[in-house]
Amino acid sequence: GDIVRQFVLERELKNQTELNVNSAAVEQAIIDFRLQNQLTDAEQFQEWLANNSLTYDAFHNQVSVNFKLKALKDSVTEPKLQEYFIERKLFLDRVVLSRIITTNKELADELHSQIQDGASFEQLAREYSITDDRVMNGMVGPVSRGSMPDILRSAVDLAKVGDVVGPLGLEERWGLFRVEEVLPATLDDAQLKQSLEDELFEQWLAEKMQQVPIKLQVGE
Repeated sequence: GDIVRQFVLERELKNQTELNVNSAAVEQAIIDFRLQNQLTDAEQFQEWLANNSLTYDAFHNQVSVNFKLKALKDSVTEPKLQEYFIERKLFLDRVVLSRIITTNKELADELHSQIQDGASFEQLAREYSITDDRVMNGMVGPVSRGSMPDILRSAVDLAKVGDVVGPLGLEERWGLFRVEEVLPATLDDAQLKQSLEDELFEQWLAEKMQQVPIKLQVGE
């Protein structure tokens, strides 16, 4: 797997001749690296290179390849990112919830009635919930919609902020959930954008690896 992956990456980097790397950016990245690692002194830097079995040229080349790899990744993912995000958005939106979890449906029904009659959700969570988050008034999240059990996701989809849904049967427990906040996913979230780009790139790479002749794969 790793050998085929490396082979495909090297081949693609070689084939994509339009992947231009800005030499000034490479030099700047090396300067930044030396600053971050207290290697501004030339002798210390030489010593660090020697300890890592690198020449300056090999190190420079490594940094340059990383830039090329980033450029390759951008060229693969940019055209598909928006559409991929829209397809996944419903699952990526996050929700902050408060919950009361019990092992007994009758108790969950009774607590639901009390909440409807004006009892404090927070207080009931502290008194009756069996999960550790009861000390936080039952608050959990943000939770991505994609990671929720189907029954909870369906109920939350129909709820507004402030609504209490349930009791819902979750394995051998019963839960009441209050929707505290909805956090729509956005590509402005750098971490989310990065993770979607990684997914797209890995999918693309897997397809390319499938096309590698069997001979190479067997010869690993």
